[in-house]
Amino acid sequence: MTRFEGLKLKLKLKKLADKLRAIGVNNVKVKEPLSMHSSWKIGGPSDIFVEVEDVSPLQRLVAFAKEYVIPLIVIGKGSNILFSDEGLRGIIAKFGKAFANVKIDGANIIADAGVWVPLLVKLAASRGIAGIEHAAGIPGTLGGLIYMNGGSLQQSIGDTTKRIWALDENGKVVEMTRKECEFSYRSSVFQRKNLIILRARLERSLEEPNNIRRRAIDILAERKHKFPLKQPNCGSVFTNNPEIYKAAGPPGKIIEEAGLKGLRIGGLMVSPVHANFIVNVGGGTSKDAFELVAKIRDIVYKRIGYWLECEVRYVTPEGDIAPLHKFI
Repeated sequence: MTRFEGLKLKLKLKKLADKLRAIGVNNVKVKEPLSMHSSWKIGGPSDIFVEVEDVSPLQRLVAFAKEYVIPLIVIGKGSNILFSDEGLRGIIAKFGKAFANVKIDGANIIADAGVWVPLLVKLAASRGIAGIEHAAGIPGTLGGLIYMNGGSLQQSIGDTTKRIWALDENGKVVEMTRKECEFSYRSSVFQRKNLIILRARLERSLEEPNNIRRRAIDILAERKHKFPLKQPNCGSVFTNNPEIYKAAGPPGKIIEEAGLKGLRIGGLMVSPVHANFIVNVGGGTSKDAFELVAKIRDIVYKRIGYWLECEVRYVTPEGDIAPLHKFI
């Protein structure tokens, strides 16, 4: 791109940003580096970046993106995501701090998609609500956890989710039952349909708060011991596929037994602490991630005859999202 072409693009994006502000969508930035909004610290600039604090501006943003045929990606804390080095030729909408309300009534929790999962676990434990402490220490927002049907210790957030409120592709709020969410291992309908999770109702049993706190503390202690929490990473890179687990064990064990701990390409390295984590040791890129993941998968396949599948999602510059291995 020439300097003149770059200037024309910047002016065009500025006009788009002004149009968004004119319809009541605030906190708009142009060419925001996505590395600043990724737990892996990787990603080029997004053409438009918006921090949303309420449902109404998000609805207007959805309508705007549809009218102008612009890719729109909604994120929380940017964990479990790999952005391209080229960034995004579209709009990133990030849940702001105000999009994190929590209401508790008995054993029921209604929480916004932007609430920080460790805080939600703490609040639930203080009120004696059991069943989500398995998510203690998972560094993400509730929306992302539901999207991935994430969890730990053979449990998932879908086990506790009773109802979801989401925006459809027309910006209409729809209410969904647990069955309609189509939860399965690390999967949900939100990965296949154009729906934006807004909030959820979680329900489980009541229990003595101190018992729940103790379990949560034990889980946190184990996570701190097992995982490289001080270095930028995306969480677990590969899924714990039941078939592969039965044949060869969890992905961390498989990768470690292949002698790949410490394997490094560019600024990314297989963590010496836990082999299912790839850490950014400085200047890591999406290109490094592609090459390192491809090498791990190839070596593991030659050893055990199974292809490891990625849990981390890759966002293309055009706004497509899928597990990273789908692009390799």
